[in-house]
Amino acid sequence: MTIPEEVYQEILDRKNNPKEGSYTSYLFEKGLDKILKKVGEEATEVVIAAKNDQTELISETSDLLYHLFVLLVEKGVTLDEINQEMAARIGKKSRIHDRKTIEDY
Repeated sequence: MTIPEEVYQEILDRKNNPKEGSYTSYLFEKGLDKILKKVGEEATEVVIAAKNDQTELISETSDLLYHLFVLLVEKGVTLDEINQEMAARIGKKSRIHDRKTIEDY
């Protein structure tokens, strides 16, 4: 099992077996809006860190991945589903005009 898989499984366990004083349990208790807020905050911190320092970038990326995993668990998305989607993209070519932009949403 990889480290990301272990972290995901620990988060899943915390969702199913809340533990008092656990930050992960706290996020699940507060719900989707809190989790989404944290994902957004961490994504912004990754962008800032990328402009500043590699050590900071590594740390903030780890924070973002953790919060993304919390979001995936909350929404019932498995790492296998993410792996399947990523695998389907390997070697796939798309034209730039086929890609959605923020204005498309």
